[in-house]
Parts: sequence; structure tokens; C-alpha cells
Amino acid sequence: MVVGQRIGHWRDSRRFPPRGHLFSVGSIRLNLNCTGYGKPVVVLDSGMGGSSLDWQLVQPEVAKFTRVCSHDRAGHGWSDSSPAPRTSLQIARELEGLLTSAGERGPYVLVGHSFGGYNVRMFYTLRPRDVAGVVLVDAEHPDEEEHLKEWQNSLPADVKRRVKRVDQQNQLWETVTEPLRLHLGIDRLRVAFGGLYAPGVPKDLQAELLFLEQQPKYIHAVEEENRLDGQSAAQVRAAGDLRNCPLIVLTAGKPYAGDPEDAVLTEEQKTTRDNLWIHQLQAQYVQLSRRSKQTVVDGSSHSMPTDRPDAIVTAIHELWGSAQ
Repeated sequence: MVVGQRIGHWRDSRRFPPRGHLFSVGSIRLNLNCTGYGKPVVVLDSGMGGSSLDWQLVQPEVAKFTRVCSHDRAGHGWSDSSPAPRTSLQIARELEGLLTSAGERGPYVLVGHSFGGYNVRMFYTLRPRDVAGVVLVDAEHPDEEEHLKEWQNSLPADVKRRVKRVDQQNQLWETVTEPLRLHLGIDRLRVAFGGLYAPGVPKDLQAELLFLEQQPKYIHAVEEENRLDGQSAAQVRAAGDLRNCPLIVLTAGKPYAGDPEDAVLTEEQKTTRDNLWIHQLQAQYVQLSRRSKQTVVDGSSHSMPTDRPDAIVTAIHELWGSAQ
């Protein structure tokens, strides 16, 4: 199985050339995939662990009315690794350099999913006059962990013990099985049967995603972004608001769907947790701009680019239209 995994990875490296073009940014090359024509240019930034492929259901629709660019952060997708710390400020600086190197000019509508929300906010601090609007797609919140701990502490003692046990078991399972899945090609077999990623994702796209996610540079980049997430959160806190920049906050209606702890929570407890995210943490983002609104996207989990790409396209089109 190990030999088959190596052969499969070698074959995939030839099956899946870069979607986009590599541009020099300092000492590294970053991948940028731009389609369509028009202004303002829409720039898409993925969540932690994501790549430009995350926007496969969004980008073609946006390209029908304006130019849109997805990119791979350093270490992700087809981009080179970077020796610089993987904080949101550094990522925003690299994105600024990438757009300049590629000859893309503002104004921009910035779209950030999850961790990408931090990154586009830091980009705004670098180039506020070039930003025509921002869409935060179920964006990460710097105070989420603190508030979730408070919520967990409010649970009955027996439920807290069961939640802790489930979290520990899930973490242990991932720690033990991830190396086996990688080296024995188990995930490759799951892709062959169409069962590794979200339902409806074509097998060829699943194979391409798996190829990108099994590269050592990707694993290292995700680990570093996660390790420095606290620093990124501090940078966002210090960055301040978006002043008068048009802002749409898209919030998942089912933000924790699929969370392992759901198995031990009552419906009331899950609703309280969801409302904390929807009506407290995400609602705070509306205060970032004097021209903002929040839209709760029914039926969407945190994976909104896959679950409800239509909601993202609609929000982008609204900001694009207001900038005409």
C-alpha cells in the first residue's frame, strides 16, 4: 500500500498542474488564479487549511460579472513555502505583493472565509483606499475560544465530562490515524469511492484536493498558521475597524454542524452554543463599519463556500454593484 501511495502521488503531480500562474513575491512564488473582467476586482482568501480550490463553486459565478482572483497562501496549493512567520499580517503583506507582481490593481472587494477573515482585515489596514468592500464569510473571531470555554463551564458537570471525553477521543483518533491514512494511502482509496470530502464533490476534484493536502509544505504551513493563530488574533484586535468601508457579514446558520460533541448535547444546549456564535460573536463584526449588515445563511455549516456558494456570490454582487 505504501508503494501504491508513492506511485499515486507521483502520478497526481503530473495530473494536476497549477490552476493559475506563479508570481514572484520576494524570494518565493505564490499562485494566483484570476478569471473574468471588470472592476472592482474580487479577491478570495480561504480558511485555515484551504486553498484556491475552495472557491470552485464561487469563482465561476463571480467571473460572469467582474474579475475575480483566488490565491494560495504560502505553503498551500501550488505556492512555495515561506520562511516568514505565518501570521495574518505577514500573509496580507504577501497578498499585497502577489497582486502587485501579477499586475492586478484595485479597487478590490475582499472576501475572507474563516481564518481568511483575519487576513483580509489586515490587508485593509495596508491598503484601505484600495478596498471597495469586504465580505466576511463565517469569519474566525478572536474571542471565540474564550466564549466557548465560558459556555462549556456553564454546562452540567456530567455533560462537561462527556464533552471533554469526546474531544479527547476525537483528538487521539486523529493523531493515531492521520499518519496511517497518509502513508498507507487509505484516503486515496476513500477518494476512489467518492467518500473523503463533502457529498457532491466530484472524484477528480477530491483527488486534486488530496494531492495538495498531502504535501509536506502544506502540512507545515497549516501547523504554523494554527500555532500563530493567537498572534494573528492580536494583530486583528489592534487593527481597529473598517471605518466607512462597505461590509457584509455572512454567518452560518449551522456553525458547528458535524462537531463530535453534538452527540452528547441536548438540542437546547446546541442552540445556546449556536446562538453564541450567530447573535453575539458574529454580530459584533457589524460594528466594524458604519456601512455594514449581517446575513445569517440558513442551511450552511462553517463550510459555506461548499454549502451555500450562492449566498457568497449574492453578497459579492451587492458590494460590486454599489461600487459601480
